Amino acid sequence: MDKVELLRYTPDGEKLVAAAARLCYSSSGVSEIEEKLTEDKVESFLSLLMDLNHESPIEHVTFTFGIEGISRTLTHQLVRHRIASFSQQSQRYVKLEQFEYIIPPAIANNKKAREIFEKAMREDQKYYDEISNLLFDEHYNKYIEEKFDEKEARNRAEKESIEDARYIFPNACETKIVFTMNARSLMNFFRLRCCNRAQWEIREIATLMLKEVKKVYPILFKNAGPGCINGPCPEGKMTCGKMVEVRERFK
Repeated sequence: MDKVELLRYTPDGEKLVAAAARLCYSSSGVSEIEEKLTEDKVESFLSLLMDLNHESPIEHVTFTFGIEGISRTLTHQLVRHRIASFSQQSQRYVKLEQFEYIIPPAIANNKKAREIFEKAMREDQKYYDEISNLLFDEHYNKYIEEKFDEKEARNRAEKESIEDARYIFPNACETKIVFTMNARSLMNFFRLRCCNRAQWEIREIATLMLKEVKKVYPILFKNAGPGCINGPCPEGKMTCGKMVEVRERFK
């Protein structure tokens, strides 16, 4: 899997949005509306909706992404977008024999900083292994004393040992996640996370996600991107001051 993969999306999504929006202003039934919506009509009507920022009908369209090779720093930010569904690799049930980690570019490009960072990661793995082994022995002996058979005692002891040992892992720890958002939530996500003021990692992922959805529904997402591409910068005094450059990048 690539770093960002669009796994599923609502089929005929742009036509669905156009039909739902038409229904709001029509005495006709849904089937009749859909039958009358030619491809040209869908394109022109949907384009008008997007220019008017009439976003409630686009909630009917959903997108499911799979993302790997990202840090828990990123997913802590991602799950704050609450109108979505998330399934993330668990550190409680998955024992990390050798955890992968994400190195921020500023650290990767600084030799001394990188040496310190990588040493810290090695030490985290070492301490995780030591703590999980110590706790495993303690829990295993307890379950044997409680008359559990050896297999069940081992399974319970491993689960309980790693669910506490994981506390030592850093935010840099690599993770994997599958999540689903509707198009309106994605619009909001792109406005916030494609912005230059967003943290570098989630901004990179948001930009890749935007490219993926534009491939399948270009009209629906024709105005999607950071908040400044369709008007004044919403960041006020915190603006990056690079609106022209940003608009060129996302046009």
